[in-house]
Amino acid sequence: MLAAIRSAAVLGIEAYDVTVEVDVSPGLPQWSIVGLASSSVKESRERVIAALANSGLALPPRRITVGLSPADVHKTGSAFDLPIAIGLLTALGVVPEGMAARVLVLGELGLDGSVRAVRGVLPVARRSASASGGRTLVLPSDNAAEAALVDGVRVCAPQTLTQLVEWMRADSLPPPALPPVARGGTDGLDFADVVGQESAKRALEIAAAGGHNVLMVGPPGAGKTMLARRLPSILPALTSDEALEVTAIHSVAGLTAGSGALCAERPFRSPHHTISTAGLVGGGSSPRPGEVSLAHLGVLFLDEMPEFPRYVLEALRQPMEDGRVVIARAMQAVGFPARFTLVGAMNPCPCGHAGDPSRVCVCAESEVQRYRARLSGPLLDRIDMHVSVGAVPMTLFGDGSAVAGEPSAAIRARVDAARGVQRQRYAKLNSARCNAHAGGRWLDLHGGLTREARAMLTSAADALRLSARAYHRVIKVARTIADLAGEREVGAAPVAEALRYRPRVG
Repeated sequence: MLAAIRSAAVLGIEAYDVTVEVDVSPGLPQWSIVGLASSSVKESRERVIAALANSGLALPPRRITVGLSPADVHKTGSAFDLPIAIGLLTALGVVPEGMAARVLVLGELGLDGSVRAVRGVLPVARRSASASGGRTLVLPSDNAAEAALVDGVRVCAPQTLTQLVEWMRADSLPPPALPPVARGGTDGLDFADVVGQESAKRALEIAAAGGHNVLMVGPPGAGKTMLARRLPSILPALTSDEALEVTAIHSVAGLTAGSGALCAERPFRSPHHTISTAGLVGGGSSPRPGEVSLAHLGVLFLDEMPEFPRYVLEALRQPMEDGRVVIARAMQAVGFPARFTLVGAMNPCPCGHAGDPSRVCVCAESEVQRYRARLSGPLLDRIDMHVSVGAVPMTLFGDGSAVAGEPSAAIRARVDAARGVQRQRYAKLNSARCNAHAGGRWLDLHGGLTREARAMLTSAADALRLSARAYHRVIKVARTIADLAGEREVGAAPVAEALRYRPRVG
């Protein structure tokens, strides 16, 4: 007796089809699961046997072989529990054989027969909606709202194995009753809360308009973290496709189970400085997305950046350039998108008071040099804008009459206008969404630099000892400044402002 049930698994953030074949034959009672199954998949034997018994569907003593195809791709996780159970019941004649061709099944089984949530449902739903065949996606009820975010997918969401068997025997797969699609809300942070720091706010507006990486340097309490946390409030809203892309990453990471909320706002991730390399860029024996991927199309904020281990920070260099992380293992290579805006914050010295006119720095020069050397030259070269954030005078707070800053909505309107210009500029370049993503050489040739601006940039490149990468990054920032001003060409003024954000080498 043989049955085959369609299921799916996730590699990176993309789903692929898996066929679960179940053979039940006479012989000594024995289970075999083949097809490069991990320990978590092989443990499904115990979960399935207990779930069937506690659902009143005890198995007869038979030799059972479960095959997972394609057999040359490593399988992991608990999502094959439910398709294995349905395959067994189909092979035994409990479930009609004709139902197998009409469903795509995934879900974890509890020992009591309950159907429990799994990771990565959204990528599976996206594939199910685009694939031909019109199969109904059978999945846990806790994942139903997440799958419903995808248009065109038919969902059946049983709460227990017994309930699913009854529906399949009755040739009825009812859709779940779902609440309206939820969209992730905002945290209410606004640039109007920031007193002073006009130069830093200007720099973050440029960073938001062009997708540029920023490093803020200033004493403790100057407002670096406050500024960084408000950057998402001026970023353009995610498009529908971008929102699904971000939500898919969070689904694979297990951050959306049961919520059914679409990630409508750009993510903001702020890992602690004790994070490991695998936690930052992704990894593990079964590769999972790291913080750089969870920050995709949003902001990755590294507070107290020099406190991160240097080898962890160096792992950022490749995703900062490519916008993608590839995690290679012996059995497979998994890719995750990682197109984020990096915002770093650091003190000017270990005590934090170097250059502060109101405080005395107690650090020796050698200590300052060692502290700043924790960030390597190649990493700093990949950061487009270096911004000095000074302490805010207490006189602005003393009488409680500090004037509110410009609200995020007004800044966001200018950012949206600049991003609109960039979308038109890069409409034929699939690799670029904004100025920071464009090729430096392409922008040098087609960015609209005037002769005066180019002469200024060439002269400054020698004085500041700019590398070729830094040279092109100045052009990108200058192009963004011109876009914010609504200028078709990049003149001397945008180049001069962009050069102020480059640190002098040596």
